[in-house]
Amino acid sequence: MTHSASTAESALPPLVPGPHRKRLGLISIIACFGGLLFGYDTGVSNGAERPMQAELGLSDLSVGVVISSLIFAAAVGALVGGQISDAWGRRKTIILLAVLFFVGTLFVVFSPGFGVLVTGRIMLGLAVGGASTVVPVYLAELAPYEIRGSITGRNELAIVVGQLAAFVVNAIIGTVFGHIDGVWRFMFAVCALPAIALFFGMLRMPESPRWLVEKGRDDEALVVLKTVRSEDRAVAEWEQVERVVEEEHEEHWEGLGAILRSKWLIRIILVGIGISMTQQLTGINSIMYYGQRVLIESGFGEGAAMIANVAPGVFSVIGGIIALYNMDRLDRRKTFVIGLSLTTICHCLIGVASMLLPVGNAARPWIILILVSAFVFSMQTFLNIAVWVWLAEIFPLHMRGLGIGIAVFFGWTTNGFLALYFPSLVEGIGITGAFFMFAAIGVIALVFVITQVPETRNRSLESLEEDVETGAIFNIRKASRVH
Repeated sequence: MTHSASTAESALPPLVPGPHRKRLGLISIIACFGGLLFGYDTGVSNGAERPMQAELGLSDLSVGVVISSLIFAAAVGALVGGQISDAWGRRKTIILLAVLFFVGTLFVVFSPGFGVLVTGRIMLGLAVGGASTVVPVYLAELAPYEIRGSITGRNELAIVVGQLAAFVVNAIIGTVFGHIDGVWRFMFAVCALPAIALFFGMLRMPESPRWLVEKGRDDEALVVLKTVRSEDRAVAEWEQVERVVEEEHEEHWEGLGAILRSKWLIRIILVGIGISMTQQLTGINSIMYYGQRVLIESGFGEGAAMIANVAPGVFSVIGGIIALYNMDRLDRRKTFVIGLSLTTICHCLIGVASMLLPVGNAARPWIILILVSAFVFSMQTFLNIAVWVWLAEIFPLHMRGLGIGIAVFFGWTTNGFLALYFPSLVEGIGITGAFFMFAAIGVIALVFVITQVPETRNRSLESLEEDVETGAIFNIRKASRVH
């Protein structure tokens, strides 16, 4: 593959305003209901776990199983969803996920006991995992490279909005209907609404043009591109995608065999796994799932903790909005390094605060709440959106669903073990030990990002693909000098 990266981008006519930009905006909003569901379903347990535990008489371990079953199922959903979307289409897969979200919600809301509840959570998990891989890929493949970061990043913003919505809905329902048995069922039931919106919305959305070219449906791909680009830009992009797909087919870049034959493809998958696990090992989801528990442990009463828990959710959304603004302005690598530096500092400060301020000290819960909010804010502003955007960009077209699926599978699995063992971890080594542990992991992750992670901003997916397959992308020093 001889085509150089810079000419691939300069050969494209510039972006111009017009109705096609509105169309792209609408597509991204509809697809992001997948992210909203992902956020709500992972965040809702934060306030629902205690009333659910009381009503169903579950042990602490059973609660851990209910919460982490969604996450382990999401790992499988990510892997399978990516492959289904490679074979069946991004759009059809998202419609299937909407149905799964709806049915899973019904199982949870009407569950008489532990078994049906876990079954429902597993269904929701498969849907969440599928959405976490397919929606970013769908958006990245539809967006022009100049604004791909902010278009793809909208999905992660939708995730944190979904989590905040879950915290707010829980706080309102918990405060107003807290005396009613089964109050947690109402909290879960809200989920059905965005699932219906996603299903009917996606029926009217187009398929990914890059996927259509990969399947030989070139004319359909051009029709779709013309709805989201100006005429001349659509034709130029279509020709570029066609050329790369043709070269891939000539060189037999298809299937798992192609990946295993190439040391560069194996390496990019390993780097993807590393980035996905790094995101989880900051401990962000321990706060998103067990925030209320951490705040009670730091000294808040139960009611106060439920309301205070909304604060990290608010900071999460503010951080997400800032991240989206920066996504097409700051290099991905720079964003990762700033984010990991800030989260590691926050971990150290939380550890120090919980060590120096004894339990019972009036300032302890408030200082820990402020530091937890600062951690969540740093995470969302610099790491979360950038990670999902980077994962949606870095893999070549012929293995994009599979590549992101494998990377995210490892991320979800890491997340699942943290969700399962975090309550026991806090019980065993306290907030202090848990956060110092996260800080140590943060330092290792920083070294990994600086030495291993290539840059993807301001590059078309086609030129990135060529550099990945020739290994040129791993010349990180040279690449960072060019950008």
